[in-house]
Formats: sequence, structure tokens, C-alpha cells
Amino acid sequence: MAVRIRLKRMGRTHRPFYRVCAVDKRAPRDGRVIEELGFYDPMVSETDARARLKSDRIDYWLGVGAQPSDKVKVLIKKYGSNGTHLEQQAAALERLNIKPQAPEPVVFEPPKKEEPAPAAEPAAEAAADEPAAETAEAPADDAGEESPGE
Repeated sequence: MAVRIRLKRMGRTHRPFYRVCAVDKRAPRDGRVIEELGFYDPMVSETDARARLKSDRIDYWLGVGAQPSDKVKVLIKKYGSNGTHLEQQAAALERLNIKPQAPEPVVFEPPKKEEPAPAAEPAAEAAADEPAAETAEAPADDAGEESPGE
């Protein structure tokens, strides 16, 4: 299978957004992809903040023989692992208050189920009430006594 690294158009009319993808050469432009490698948003005001690439994955695909399209070749040259515009990109992302690295994946953890307390026996409830009553009386007894430090 011949693999190309090219742009997949997304977004809406007059508001393009592209994903940089590894795709089978014979697949249509917006068809099934092998892997998504970054994105390019031409509508961002800062020129150097338009593209964000996963450099390590792009290097892998280039290493196994994938061929980039002309536009992607320019993006890799500027913003790839040894890009010429990496400092300018970091500065532009900082001006836009965007973190330069991809966000950490969010892992969903289902809420823990709390087990209902087993039904207490009447004798156990009575025993549980007695120590509570003693602790309530204990501070009242201590209030009338003198402390050893005085």
C-alpha cells in the first residue's frame, strides 16, 4: 500500500479546517485515514500558529516511506521536528494563549458506587447511642474541674 501524508478538508463553507493525515494513496480526499498527524487552520490570525503537527509520528511515516503532498511538505519543513519556524510558532502560540503541546487525553472514570450500610440490629443501635451520650456528657464534667496547669 502506498501511503501519502496529505490534508483532509473539514470545517464548513468559507471556513476551512484541515487535518494532516496518513492516507492510502488511492483513498478519496476526505476518505478513511490511517492516522491523524496534526492539523492546519488557515483562519487563525497568527500565521505561525496555524499548523500543529505530531513530529514524532510524521518522522515515523516518512521513515517507512510515506510521501507528503506539496503543502504538507512545506508544513513539515517549517513546523516538523527540525523545523525552521519552531521558535516563531512557540511565540505565536504564547501570544494566542495556546499551549504548544497537545493536551493530555482525558480518561473517564465511572463514579464509584457506595454500598448501602447494612441494616443495623436494634441492640447495635442502642449500643451505638450509649457511647455518644457519654461523650456528650464528658465535656460538661470537665468544665467544672480545675486544670492541673493553674
